[in-house]
Amino acid sequence: MLVDHTVTINAAPPDVFDSYVRVEHWPEWTETVTAVRRLEPGPIRVGARTRIKQPKLREAVWEVTEFDPGRSFTWVSRMPGLLSTARHVVTAAGDGASVTLSVEQSGVLGPVVGLMTKRITERYLAIEGAGLKRLCER
Repeated sequence: MLVDHTVTINAAPPDVFDSYVRVEHWPEWTETVTAVRRLEPGPIRVGARTRIKQPKLREAVWEVTEFDPGRSFTWVSRMPGLLSTARHVVTAAGDGASVTLSVEQSGVLGPVVGLMTKRITERYLAIEGAGLKRLCER
C-alpha cells in the first residue's frame, strides 16, 4: 500500500533538498520524529543507515537504497514479512520546489500493515511536509 503527500515550498529546490537530507535535524522541525541517530559518519549516501524513533511507531533502522544528489533519496526499513520504503523527492515548481513524500508497505504483511497504519502515515507525511515548508521558507 502506497501513501503519499506533496507540498509546494517557496524556496530553491537545492536548498530544500539540503535541508531535507540533514536527517539528524528532523526532530528540530517535525513532531513526527523524536530521535534520530545516524549509524555511519558522513553525508547521506547509498548504504547509509539511520535509526529513527517516531511517536506511536516502532523504532526502525532505515537504509538508503537510492540517492540522486539534489533531487531525491529513498530508504527502506525491514522486518520479517514487511518492507517499508520511504521516498523523498524534490523537484522545481515555478520559482520554488515541489516535495513529494511517500511510504509504501510491501511484503507478506505489507497490505495488512499498510491498512492498519494508513491514517497515521497520511497524518505524519502532512505534518512532515508542513514542517519542511516552515523550515525552508523562513
